Amino acid sequence: MIEVNKVVRINTRSKEIIQEEVKVNYGRFGGRGLIAKMMTDEVDPQCPPLGEKNLLIIATGLFAGTSLPTAHRLSIGGKSPLTGGIKEANVGGTAAAQLAKHGIKMLVFEGLPEDEQWSVLRIGSDSSLELLAADQYFGLNNYELVERIHEEYGEKTSVVSIGAAGERQYKNASIQVTDNATGHPARAAARGGLGAVMGSKKIKAIIIEKAENPLKFEYENADGFKAARSQMIDTIRNNPMTGQGLAAVGTPMFADITASIGALPVRNFSGEKFERVDEIDSKAFLTKMAQNGGKTGVACQAGCIIRCSNIYNDTQGEFVTSGLEYETLALFGPNCDITDWDAIAEFDRLCDDLGVDTIEVGNSIALCMEAGKLPWGDVQGALGLVHEMMAGSDFGNLLGEGTETVGKNLGVKRIPTVKGQALAAYDPRALKGTGVTYATSTMGADHTCGVTVGKESQDKKEGQVELSRGLQVAMALADNTMCLFAFSGISSNLEILPKLMEAVHGGSWDINQVMNIGVETLMLERAFNKAAGFTSADDRLPEFFYQETAPLAGTVFDVEQVELAKTLDFSVPAHA
Repeated sequence: MIEVNKVVRINTRSKEIIQEEVKVNYGRFGGRGLIAKMMTDEVDPQCPPLGEKNLLIIATGLFAGTSLPTAHRLSIGGKSPLTGGIKEANVGGTAAAQLAKHGIKMLVFEGLPEDEQWSVLRIGSDSSLELLAADQYFGLNNYELVERIHEEYGEKTSVVSIGAAGERQYKNASIQVTDNATGHPARAAARGGLGAVMGSKKIKAIIIEKAENPLKFEYENADGFKAARSQMIDTIRNNPMTGQGLAAVGTPMFADITASIGALPVRNFSGEKFERVDEIDSKAFLTKMAQNGGKTGVACQAGCIIRCSNIYNDTQGEFVTSGLEYETLALFGPNCDITDWDAIAEFDRLCDDLGVDTIEVGNSIALCMEAGKLPWGDVQGALGLVHEMMAGSDFGNLLGEGTETVGKNLGVKRIPTVKGQALAAYDPRALKGTGVTYATSTMGADHTCGVTVGKESQDKKEGQVELSRGLQVAMALADNTMCLFAFSGISSNLEILPKLMEAVHGGSWDINQVMNIGVETLMLERAFNKAAGFTSADDRLPEFFYQETAPLAGTVFDVEQVELAKTLDFSVPAHA
């Protein structure tokens, strides 16, 4: 059987590159699960995140190398400089598919350089591996960096890179990946500051050339795979959200939903109603896209049938950014009292270029407004703060430390963070299951770990622990296998998953065994965080969510701590 099974270890101190096969007991994991397993086995949870004992792990999923739609997501992980715990950030783009064509399952960067020499890892078209000096790239932000790499190595080359934020080891630094539709570094493994880990190891970029002899995956059961794949595609296309809504609008469609239930973040999670929703809703977005010649229904990775991405142009019809998403729209938009689409798109572009998390930065700018450093809705002032980050001014460097540090420095009492990481764009008083996820997730306040939009009794506390637990297991499994939206699209027919596992990896699988991959991933992550010093006291939202009634939702977050403690304790039922 030919499969994606190569682990490449790069020692950044000795510059040695070693290839080995994936360990047998790692075989049931992909992506996030591989990171959890390797971090648990090889990394001291007490180690400094930017020290020599931390790893930077880049891993493909369980179906990498196959033709399964959305199977080529990339998981990037390590110990987070922002949270101090384990971290996995998931990203689309071109890199995962290209790694799979070279037969590479994981890239593992170890140690720290002894000198100040920056490097790039080049994976050649013949699958050769070499570390090259990156002197000509140091100091560049992502757009110019990728442009130069494409000039030298070809436009089909995939790039994984950091901008100046990663070089400076900002705690909100992202790792960017080239986009399938545009080739620009517009896909972000954004959360947790993993760009700083890459920067600590002085790796400026990973250059992945198109394979001359791409791996041809051999299935255990090719006919079984074809049948299960067809069933998956039909199920996704028959789901209203994944089959129609996301391609038509993209994730900005979620602004309509969150505004209607009081979950849209407004002026630093005040819980107030946003009076200008019609300026940032789906209709406004599509109108703006039509005016500027933009495009929806774009695939961030080859072969995606959901196509939730987009291409945003300015008023002159010139490209600004691709993949303008709901989180960026909501946190730089209503959360800062801004409705200027061009400014929001420019904010997204600047953050991708510098290499920082738009969720973290959007929250930080809202705190600056709450503290009176800027007026609410000050578009130019907000963009000016991002430019300060790019320039590396004193306050720009403070913004690079993340929302919690910014809030404490400015003396703001209402700081929306959990485990040091800023909340994504859903108010937990209106979406209490999402609040449970924010509080208890191994990753900090991360919506991709289990957001509960569309579920019943969203603002009632009953049943939210069980709901969050189930979704956190499902999303951990998704991060082992495929895009979260694809997983959501097949949620009505999860029996597809055992069929895919049998066809791709062999053996006999049932749905419980498959779902247990998600459970095992979470248990490994919880064990790592516990050894790093986290306790149940860390599984808690900021106090203002418990104390301040959100005017629109008419409620506080009132899920008791004793219930939160049960969420990811798999030794007891969630409802016990």
